[in-house]
Amino acid sequence: MFKFLKEKLSKALNVFKEKAEEEIEEPKEEIKEEVKEKVQVKTEKKKEEKKEEKSVEREIKEEPKKEEKISFIQKIKEKVTTKVIDEEKFEEMFWDLELVLMENNVAVEVIEKIKEDLKMDIVNVPIKRNEISEIVEKTLRKSLEDLLNFEEFNLVEKIKNNDEKPFVIVFFGINGSGKTTTLSKVANLLKKEGLSCVLVAGDTWRKAAIEQIEDWANKLNIKLIKGQYGADPAAIGFDAVAYAKKNKIDVVLMDTAGRQHANVNLMDELKKINRVVKPNLKIFIGESITGNDAVNQAKEFDRAIGIDGIILTKFDADEKGGAVISVSYVTLKPIIYLGCGQNASDLKNFDKEEVIEAILA
Repeated sequence: MFKFLKEKLSKALNVFKEKAEEEIEEPKEEIKEEVKEKVQVKTEKKKEEKKEEKSVEREIKEEPKKEEKISFIQKIKEKVTTKVIDEEKFEEMFWDLELVLMENNVAVEVIEKIKEDLKMDIVNVPIKRNEISEIVEKTLRKSLEDLLNFEEFNLVEKIKNNDEKPFVIVFFGINGSGKTTTLSKVANLLKKEGLSCVLVAGDTWRKAAIEQIEDWANKLNIKLIKGQYGADPAAIGFDAVAYAKKNKIDVVLMDTAGRQHANVNLMDELKKINRVVKPNLKIFIGESITGNDAVNQAKEFDRAIGIDGIILTKFDADEKGGAVISVSYVTLKPIIYLGCGQNASDLKNFDKEEVIEAILA
């Protein structure tokens, strides 16, 4: 997982750290000797003072204050081991890291977030040479935690806590993103949780789309509501909801035809489906491996019809990780599940810590 990103990011971070460390020189030998001499003189002076104290009837032992000792060493150490990195130098240092993030399909908004976080902790802040690595890694981890800091979305609980039946979910995205397979995986998961479902063949455009979802319905032993190719998907969805109400079915899962967000007519069709079916949840399906394309698609679909959550498919094949890092931060919508294969059970809950560790390990 994220092999390409991990390798490139690790190299870029090492270059970033090295450049930062080069800015902070090690103490020069003559300064070290000067410190050594001053410490030795002070030590000899203390010995003489102790000899004099022993000759006095009442011995007074008064050790130097700890603060003075720390202050003496720290004052010299800070002069030779710390430096303030200015904004111009930081921009130069960050460039390699920025290229790696862009190469791994990380959204511009996310790159800016990471950049600003690092800038806040590094620019115009006195930094010790041996602290650079720790500061950079800690800041990057904190940035990733912020990027993925959306509220956990428990679909099963949301459905079970809903007062009215059925709970209607519409799935949409571009062609080939894996909507039908993902819808079927969700149906399998809900069925295992004791929830009854009905599937809706809302893709009446793509050749063999109805047969594909029908095959899944048969495998899962779940009722399918379908029409003819070219039929109005909104009408089929309306019939499915009516059937579910009559038969007290818990969930309606509706497939839709894949469409580019720029296709006005097809987007209007989705708007009609929303008006007629009145879904409780609108889920965007995007391919993790497409990176920034998936992020941009999610933004445009959200702008057109509003989305409530995201499922990213082909997560197991994603070497770059740009979509996973970016899509929720950019859209402000949660990632609900990650698709990791073609089987009905190949759907996993989104785990923030797992994703962060996969990137930084």
